[in-house]
This record gives sequence, C-alpha cells and structure tokens, in this order.
Amino acid sequence: MTEKRNKLTVRGLTKCYGSAMALDGVNLELADGEFLTMLGPSGSGKSTLLWAVAGLNEVDGGQIWIDNQEATSAPASQRDIGMVFQNYALFPHMTVAQNISFPLEMRQVSAEKRAEAVTRSLEMIKLEHVADRYCNQLSGGQQQRIALARAFVANPSIILMDEPLGALDKKLRDHLQLEIKRLHETLKMTVLYVTHDQEEAMVMSDRICLMNAGRIEQIGTPEELYFRPRSIFAADFLGESNLISGEITGQEDDRIVVNLPGLGKVKVAGSMPGKNTGKIVHFTRPETIEVLADADIRDNMFYSKVDDVIVCGAITKLFVQFGDDACLKVSTLTSRTPQIRKGDIVSVGWNDDVGQVLAQDQREAA
Repeated sequence: MTEKRNKLTVRGLTKCYGSAMALDGVNLELADGEFLTMLGPSGSGKSTLLWAVAGLNEVDGGQIWIDNQEATSAPASQRDIGMVFQNYALFPHMTVAQNISFPLEMRQVSAEKRAEAVTRSLEMIKLEHVADRYCNQLSGGQQQRIALARAFVANPSIILMDEPLGALDKKLRDHLQLEIKRLHETLKMTVLYVTHDQEEAMVMSDRICLMNAGRIEQIGTPEELYFRPRSIFAADFLGESNLISGEITGQEDDRIVVNLPGLGKVKVAGSMPGKNTGKIVHFTRPETIEVLADADIRDNMFYSKVDDVIVCGAITKLFVQFGDDACLKVSTLTSRTPQIRKGDIVSVGWNDDVGQVLAQDQREAA
C-alpha cells in the first residue's frame, strides 16, 4: 500500500484461457480519485483485468483489494462498483429515469432520495428533458451519457468503463471524452478505463497502464509514456516514432555516443547504461526533429534528401532518407515549411535531450 489511499490494489493476478496466458502476474494500484486508463492492442489483457476487478470472471491466482478489503472471491454485487459498457446495456423496458434509478433501488434507497439523485444525475449530463423517454428514443451519444449517469448515481467506490465510446463516431467520441473528463473532475470519481484508442487515453487519463501480452509494459502519466517510453513496444505503440537500430560506441561528458547506420554519430543525453553497451535502438518522436535554417545549431545535425512530403492540414510530414538504412520522419507546422518538396536537400536536427536509447529487449530500456 502507498501512503495515498488506494481504491484498488491488484497483486500477482493471473488468468489463463486454456494454454493462453491472459494475465501474467499483474500488479496494479489505483488511487482514490484517479483516472487510470488501460491501453493496449487486442489480446493484451486489458479487458480481462477490468472484468476480473468487476467480478465478472474468475482469476486463477493473485489478489484483488477494493477499499482495503479483499474482494478476490466476492460476487460482483458486493464490490461497490459502477460499470459502463460499450453497448450501453440499458434496460429497454424502462424510462431514462428508471434506468438511472435502478442501482439505487438495488441498494434499497428511499423513493424520495432516488428521485433527488436521478434529477442531479440528469442535470450533470445535461439531459433533464429526456427523463421520461425510453432509451430506444435516444441517440447513441445520449444513451451512453445515460449509462454514465447510471454508473455514478450511487456514488460507487470505483467506476469501470470498458471501451464505452467505441461504438460512436469520431466527432461524438471526442465530445464525450471531454464530458467524461469533466464529470471525473467534478465528482472526484475513481475510474478504471479500458480503450485501444491512444488519443482517448492521452486526453482523459491521469495515468496510463500500457499492457502487452498479459503484462504491464509501462505505467505512468501520458507525458511519461509518450516522451520517455521504457521499451521498444511502448515507443512504437503510442504515437509515431523513429526507431533506428544502432550501437553504443562510447561516452562524451554526460552524453552517450551511438552510431546509427546511414546517419553516423549521434549524441544522447544520459549516462552509459550498465546493462547494454552494444546493440541498441535509438528513439525520437517526429515532432522533436526540426528542419533547420542555415544559422541553426543542434546537438545532432544532418543533411539529406526529402523522400516524400505529406501535407495533413496544419501539419506536414517529411520523410528524409539517409542511404538505404534509415529514414527519419519529421512532423512540422505546414506554415513553417511551405516550400519543401520531394527531392529537396534539407538540414534536420535535434538536441541530445529529446533522443533516447532503448534496449533491444522489448520489455526493458537500456
């Protein structure tokens, strides 16, 4: 346990489906009031973990603690959780108000207090005018907001959300991301959220738990995972990246010196790693590499030909080729590079503090 109160603690959780290991000794802590998103590809174990916390599947080993009470074998009805599903799971024979009131009825809350709570919940999601409608009379976005209200109306210890925006179009999804974020901040809810959408995780989360093959690959703030990934998998999964295999050749003051085929000598801020002094992968984000003017100076600077130019509205993507071995992706504002065309020779560069050395081992940084 940490000093800050944990709503959820998972220790050594394992789950197998036949010979397939869905959860491989997972440890996780969720603090009171935190929004933690589990992100990862299909089959990484994120939904399996969420459903184990919900009590909707039985684990093979490990422990689950909710509010400092062991809940590993407790039925779902005794775990004090709210749940939001991708398909809404609303009751079609009930009105909106009756759907939201249902969890309170199960807790035997009085009719008067139920009515007050439903009114407050509808005000929170700005849908007071649909209280007496049936759910099939509402849009998908409205139905998902009703599902959210039903999840938080009873003030559960933890709200679990399993890809709740996956069935919605992008514009509505973007709107509801901000809506859920607002509700979280207003109500101080503790949320465990599952998505495969990277942007969704970056926008909404206090921390992101990146999962891979049933294990936690890395956990941290969105900024930590994006700018300081600890493995090749983390660097490659989240956003766009330049990953070039190379070799450490030495140390100059407080910088590691690596040799990258096609580019040559590259400097990276940091001390020589103790575990790996040979083969490595050099990592940078495309937006941290700049197209340089003649007077610009960076720690790492190179001239080469632009192999392709893709204009994506306000952002332009350049692909700068270095021989047959390396191609750097560079993302820059279109307004700053209006004249660059395919075949142009450009100078690109970056400072040593934006690059990173990763170990060839997918699960461990050098």
